[in-house]
Amino acid sequence: MSLRIYAIAYLVFLYAPIVLLPLFAFNDATIIAFPLTGFTTKWFTALTETKALHNAVQNSLFIAVVTSLFSTILGVCAARAGAMYNFPLKRGIIGLVMLPLVLPEIIVAVSLLVVVVQMLHLSLSNWTVVAAHVLICTPFSIAILNGAFQNLDPSMEEAAMDLGESRWSAFRLVTLPLVMPGIISSMLIAFTISLDEFIIAFFLTGANPTMPVYIWGLLRFPGSLPVVMALGTILVAMSIVLLTIAEILRRRGMARAGVKDKGSFL
Repeated sequence: MSLRIYAIAYLVFLYAPIVLLPLFAFNDATIIAFPLTGFTTKWFTALTETKALHNAVQNSLFIAVVTSLFSTILGVCAARAGAMYNFPLKRGIIGLVMLPLVLPEIIVAVSLLVVVVQMLHLSLSNWTVVAAHVLICTPFSIAILNGAFQNLDPSMEEAAMDLGESRWSAFRLVTLPLVMPGIISSMLIAFTISLDEFIIAFFLTGANPTMPVYIWGLLRFPGSLPVVMALGTILVAMSIVLLTIAEILRRRGMARAGVKDKGSFL
């Protein structure tokens, strides 16, 4: 009984702020406080009239799409090598690749800023943010794709090569369709992480801020808080939809491989 109460209290503490987002996003007052004064959609309308926000959204979408592509490609290569081949220092190399999962983002951001500006003498832009996001998203892609590759039977690809296919065509025609649900899940997760990431983007963005950085700038103006709530409501809804799709695809991939589902990666 006590464990159940603790679990319920924990969930309320965790998700209550998210529930408050749409409440204040549709509230007519500019002050974020109870009691609510009335229903309105003007804060969502204000989102469509802010050009700076549109530019920030475009920057974030570009960075998130490119990040999801590159991190998933690298994740496929690493997961395939880790699951299907043995090579010297395999565990150490895989552990090094997964290291960004446990490193504080502030340390990664400052380190990358020093490397980009002081050592490489590059200007900050969307591409510097893409490179940093690929660094932190690739371990998530590997973690998702590891399960997809480990559940495959290597003999299927070997049989295709015995029948005359090259290694690349055997991978493209046999292995790739089987791991495609994991690839799509990896892209969706990497897209969501990149779209919501703030700390690294704050340090490495140039003159064109990303959406989280732009939202942080709005917090200095109390009158803009309802607009932030409206934007936050949209972001939460998008994140829930993307993560739900990723989970459905993951379970379909597990079912296709004939493996019993042991839990979500989320």
